[in-house]
Amino acid sequence: MTRCAVYGTGSWGTAFAMVLADAGCEVTLWGRRAALVDAVNNGRTNPDYLPGVELPASVRATTDPAEAARGAEFTVLAVPSQTLRGNLAEWAPLLPADTVLVSLMKGVELGTAKRMSEVIEEVAKAPAERVAVLTGPNLAKEIAARQPAAAVIACTDEAVARRFQTACHTSYFRPYTNTDVVGCELGGAVKNVIALAVGIATGMGLGDNAKASLITRGLAETTRLGLAMGADAHTFAGLAGMGDLVATCSSPLSRNNTFGTNLGRGMTLQETIAVTKQTAEGVKSCESVLDLARRHGVDMPLTETVVDIVHEGKPPMVALKELMSRSAKSERH
Repeated sequence: MTRCAVYGTGSWGTAFAMVLADAGCEVTLWGRRAALVDAVNNGRTNPDYLPGVELPASVRATTDPAEAARGAEFTVLAVPSQTLRGNLAEWAPLLPADTVLVSLMKGVELGTAKRMSEVIEEVAKAPAERVAVLTGPNLAKEIAARQPAAAVIACTDEAVARRFQTACHTSYFRPYTNTDVVGCELGGAVKNVIALAVGIATGMGLGDNAKASLITRGLAETTRLGLAMGADAHTFAGLAGMGDLVATCSSPLSRNNTFGTNLGRGMTLQETIAVTKQTAEGVKSCESVLDLARRHGVDMPLTETVVDIVHEGKPPMVALKELMSRSAKSERH
């Protein structure tokens, strides 16, 4: 039986632990809080993030990172992206030398503008072919309900991606493989920023035309950045690009969409953070995505607008007028 470690007991980490167990793996879930670990082991549930969802018997939890790591063929990382570096520095010495490190995170690190796979390679001193990324339209609550979903596993070594594909393929979860790690990660990170923009539009009472325009032009921004960084344009038309973007921008289950909606309704950043139980990755990643774009000389007006609203306090209506008054250009740009 394939052994897997999942670090992170949030909704996505827990839901994916369930996927792995349903696919026939033995899963150890690491969590920081003893009460939550006890609930998983004794009640077969995660009451804080997936209440009412019964976890398979082959999922067990621990607060000991070394115990979670023991014998793990795959080590899945499902913590907030801005905490990855610090956490992984603690865990890396405990991990098996040949374990495949799998990122479930969708963000870009503040300060370094590094993608999550780059942070993993640097901190764990792991070669690129031992680091994989899982991404796509994967809303945790739907997957925890075993509703059909597809995903992409990206790794520079396709054989590694196929191994993990086998480890997490179930009757309701269908993973595909891809070798375009850059494109897959950018699709996952930037869609959170665009979801904030769409949420803001929803909160402002704007219609479907406006939201469809934001989604489409957001995809154009993502593709421009991806091409500048050597990604494959086809990736952005697939599950990691358009698929994830549509799910995140259209679902009330999306944290970033909901966060943006509250901002659009007039709540302040601090008020919105206070009512948000889990991390909305786009709130911090919008700054690092914009930093990444500027480092590559790529124009990303929607991302810049989100940064202005979220972090500079620009009123959404003012930002909208500025966006609409930008000079006209070809759709190809």
